[in-house]
Amino acid sequence: MRKLTDSRLCVLCRGGSRRLCGLEYCPVLIRTSSLYTLKRVSHELASTSPPSVYVGWVGYPRVVVAAGLPPEVGDTSVYDQPEKWLGLPLDEVLRFRLTLIRGGRTLGVNDVNSSFVDKIREIALSSKPVDVEVFFEKSIRPKVLLDEHVPPMGPLAPVKRLDLGSNPYVNRHVEKVYGDRDLDARGAILYLYTSSVPVSTIMRVLSVGSLGRESRRKLVPTRWAITTVDSTISEALIKKIVDKPTINDFRLYYLSRSGNLFIAILLPTRWMFEWMEAWFPGSTWNLFGGEVVVEGDWEVTSKRREYPSIGGCYYASRLAVAEYLNKLGRQAGAVLYREIYPSFNVPVGVWFVREMVRALLSTQYKSYKTLRELLADIRGITKVPVESIVTRSRILSLLIRGKRLFD
Repeated sequence: MRKLTDSRLCVLCRGGSRRLCGLEYCPVLIRTSSLYTLKRVSHELASTSPPSVYVGWVGYPRVVVAAGLPPEVGDTSVYDQPEKWLGLPLDEVLRFRLTLIRGGRTLGVNDVNSSFVDKIREIALSSKPVDVEVFFEKSIRPKVLLDEHVPPMGPLAPVKRLDLGSNPYVNRHVEKVYGDRDLDARGAILYLYTSSVPVSTIMRVLSVGSLGRESRRKLVPTRWAITTVDSTISEALIKKIVDKPTINDFRLYYLSRSGNLFIAILLPTRWMFEWMEAWFPGSTWNLFGGEVVVEGDWEVTSKRREYPSIGGCYYASRLAVAEYLNKLGRQAGAVLYREIYPSFNVPVGVWFVREMVRALLSTQYKSYKTLRELLADIRGITKVPVESIVTRSRILSLLIRGKRLFD
């Protein structure tokens, strides 16, 4: 049978569940749906923010400060709750995120007390959707935001006027840290986390300059806020882990979803951590490559000093592992490995890694007496040969050779 061209595949599939192109989402449906929705927006919009906010990083220390505004009113809470997105098709997540208009202005990072930031902050602090009426300076251009750190968002639209149509509902824990002008940002982040405030909410509150000592409060780009919260919380959890007894076996977890394979190997050692990614040709960050690219970074202490070469996914995955070990009441070494296939070729943000690793570690693991037995069982699960994985892993290669990692 003659190979079909891309256009013929689309004609035969027509956005159906067959996904003849091999992608985890339908680019035609996403683009058409998003454009159609955005074209209905003129210079004025009545919206209900999920709540959602965005602080850019380009041009720092002058940055874009914006509210995330879907072109609809009602219960839009799912638009900005990454903790709930794994249960949704990728098409659905992309559809509502790419129509989330960023209505904002460019301000200095120290302008935390301006009237516009006050309104954005009210949205950010709210625990429930907020009704907003907004007037834009000009028509919206459908240029979306795709970033390795931040969840996808719709176009940026300069705001002439923004009015809140309902009183935001603020969680008492969020209200407490916002009002405490003597508590440092780290203490505020950890207080909110131990008070069961979702990490996505903590990131949002931090980004609009609502945490920390009064003299040091400033706007924090969203991508930096995400990494800061993941890093701060996981570091605090790891410090608690290192006083716990180690697990007494080798454990293997694996989970496949949305064109990705995630594997976790827990080792009966003191705390150490490694995050590895294998990007296949045609996947998000290896679109034009001809071979699989494997990268990673690692640590063997409770405090990492350098930013990992692999980016924000390192801290997002480390947070999920630290949470799991704390619930377990044990410490362990952890090697995490991810394969990204060509069907996954759009940046969705580090939330995907955080939530996938959380889901991964909630699955039933397989127990082994030796590392070699565990690695032998990985054959057939990964597409990259296990020998290649071990060679690229600093921790696994040293353990296999019987080396002491702490030397």
